[in-house]
Amino acid sequence: MQTSSVQRAEQTLTSIQEAGEEGRRIFTQVYEQSALAAARAADERAKSGITLGPLDGRIVSVKDLYDVAGETTTAGSAVLRSAAPAERDAVIVQRLRQAGAVIVGKTNMTEFAFSGIGINPHYGTPGNACDPTRIPGGSSSGAGVAVAHGLSEISIGSDTGGSVRIPSALNGITGFKPTQSRVPREGAFPLSFSLDTVGPLARSVIDCAQADAVLSGKAFVDLPKREARGLRVGIPRGLLFTQTEAAVQDAFEQVISELSGSGNRVDDLQLDDWCAAPFKLQEEGTLAAAEAAYIHAERLAKHPEAIDPFVLARIQRGETITAAHYVGVQRARARLQQSLDMRMADYDMLLLPTVAMVAPRIDSLAAAEAFNKANMLVLRNTSVFNFYDLPAMSLPIKVGADQLPVGLMAVGRRDGDLELLAACAAMQSQMQTLK
Repeated sequence: MQTSSVQRAEQTLTSIQEAGEEGRRIFTQVYEQSALAAARAADERAKSGITLGPLDGRIVSVKDLYDVAGETTTAGSAVLRSAAPAERDAVIVQRLRQAGAVIVGKTNMTEFAFSGIGINPHYGTPGNACDPTRIPGGSSSGAGVAVAHGLSEISIGSDTGGSVRIPSALNGITGFKPTQSRVPREGAFPLSFSLDTVGPLARSVIDCAQADAVLSGKAFVDLPKREARGLRVGIPRGLLFTQTEAAVQDAFEQVISELSGSGNRVDDLQLDDWCAAPFKLQEEGTLAAAEAAYIHAERLAKHPEAIDPFVLARIQRGETITAAHYVGVQRARARLQQSLDMRMADYDMLLLPTVAMVAPRIDSLAAAEAFNKANMLVLRNTSVFNFYDLPAMSLPIKVGADQLPVGLMAVGRRDGDLELLAACAAMQSQMQTLK
């Protein structure tokens, strides 16, 4: 029997409270009264046969870098704890409310969204949903753990270098990074103007597709009908498969074996010129670091000691980047985007592991060297496709009950968001390895 929105909201709020300290590490704010009011309104509409769309009455959380009117947006930072409350909702929060979503709270994150690990010394680090001693992945750490624990049906995260897809992969859920221009970012605390995207984390591709429709301001229509056969799949073997743990590699190869045996064209591709370019071009500094240094200039000048030292070091690196280097990277990026678009034209998607490793233990990353090494590897595969501004999705691969989650990343063609969602929905519904 389907439960009402109020029943699900009450159960969610109870579960968050019963989670105690861990609940407070997952959620930085909980909106009990407004959530219950929104749930009651959704149930009343349902009784009258009225719906505001696919998210009407769904339990949703938003990452704590999106403005909620009357609330302080901390972006995971102690520096912003005393900042003035937001005057208005972020655009995506407005759209969620208009669609009838029940916003249950704000989720924790890496400070200023500048790490793929998910550790936060100010508000605590949510434990991985499958093993709380391990990292949740970041920067949308609370978002991923909330969905995996059933504390929100859909979480809205952000993805600058993998921050939706990494926690999705490491917690065994589904996450979608759209083409950047698809979802507006007004009212979102920025990390990188060039790379930031807004996307959902959920249990299924369909839930992500419905959330994407609301976030992008489009009416939801059923995804184009696809089957998990007849797909044209490219595997970019080479650089992005190095240093891959055996458990991740084995899970990935199981998916590829099932795809190959189900009437799909699966080709190994040599794309290392494109996959290596973002790293080679940014050896003297990244676009994200340069733009973060600009965004945080006043905080760097006044309160550097209050920032997580691992995050601070990454932001300060941006202060050393020259204008000539920054412009050169941007111009090279534009050229490379066009050439990769042409190279991918004959394929529906690229497939590769979302993250090269399973979630490491939190305590193993206490030293800066270990943290930085893990952070670079966790971000490696995902960040390439932010650089190329391609839609990408992480799907959970079915592994043994005693194994840690592994993610499969599907990368689509530029602006081919709906086509990618349709193909991923078909794979998730039909393939045993993705169920």
